[in-house]
Amino acid sequence: MSFSHYLNRWDWDDQYLQSASVSDTQVLAAIDKAKRQHPLDLGDFKTLISPQATRHVRELAQLSHQLTVQRFGRTMQLYIPLYLSNQCSNICLYCGFSMENEIRRMTLTREQLEAELDAIAQMGFEHILLVTGEAKRRVGMDYFRWALPLIKQRFANVSIEVQPLDEDEYHELVALGLDGMLCYQETYHKARYQQVHLRGNKCHFEYRLDTADRAASAGVDKIGLGALIGLDDWRTDLFFVAAHLDYLRRRYWRSQFSISFPRLRPCTGGLAPKSQMSDKELVQAIAVFRLFHPDLELSISTREAPLFREQLMPLGITAMSAFSSTQPGGYSKATDTALEQFAINDGRRPEEVEAAIRRIGYQPVWKNWDQSLSAMGLVR
Repeated sequence: MSFSHYLNRWDWDDQYLQSASVSDTQVLAAIDKAKRQHPLDLGDFKTLISPQATRHVRELAQLSHQLTVQRFGRTMQLYIPLYLSNQCSNICLYCGFSMENEIRRMTLTREQLEAELDAIAQMGFEHILLVTGEAKRRVGMDYFRWALPLIKQRFANVSIEVQPLDEDEYHELVALGLDGMLCYQETYHKARYQQVHLRGNKCHFEYRLDTADRAASAGVDKIGLGALIGLDDWRTDLFFVAAHLDYLRRRYWRSQFSISFPRLRPCTGGLAPKSQMSDKELVQAIAVFRLFHPDLELSISTREAPLFREQLMPLGITAMSAFSSTQPGGYSKATDTALEQFAINDGRRPEEVEAAIRRIGYQPVWKNWDQSLSAMGLVR
């Protein structure tokens, strides 16, 4: 049974109403459970992500900080996204790459890709995330078959955020060196999902929802989940992200998992958020995920402002992007300007981000620390 079948156990409206009706007594009981480091269940998650629990965000953040330092030390893993293409066959109302936007489309050639890899390598990154629009004919398996080995020769850890693939395709990419896969459901509310995805393969809600099942079955080591915060009620969406995570951890215990918190950002043809998440509420969400699964990788991107990213670092975050360009060819300037997927908020260079991390007493980690510990025999 895949997660799309598991999801049918819950009703969206019921979860929304239950979160809204949480009492302060329930919140304090869940916080006490977290203090005693007893495992939290989905009921506890729903309680701590509730509006009532926002009143206790300072205490949640303190618990999250203590637990993160206990499990990860004072480290921050750095990665960089590399956009291979902005070509896309989907119409999504919230994305600058949407097919209906009349923009210059491009896919990196081998020469352009090598120029990008040279530029990124000079910055010191060892962890790279490959990103594309969803144009399977132009940027599909044939492209990945030659590009992934080329990139893997240069970087220790390579992940992808591309169109959902079949299980046999993930098997092939793992054999070519793939380390991780990110696939955000955008929203777990099926009716809302269909409203914002108007054309293309991304319209298939269940196929996208089961992408993590296929990747984990194929042996992908790390799988990233998340919702695009703002498409629908963010608390309910994050409850379903937690339910998805809980299901995957129980079924695919050999895989590692990460959670990201992308808030809807301005883009060409962009959609106004249906649900606003404040900075305080983002801190709440990060802290609750840390308490829910203490060993989970939690990531924050350059969608957030520089000062706020620095404030988030000690509160549960263990990985962050730096100096992100969301347009193909954006690092080497080997191409003419193409449209960005969304507007970034933190454009600092890698050395500036590194200095900020060190200022708060943390150690930047450029290579994949999981693999480093594994090589030393400290983890599996």
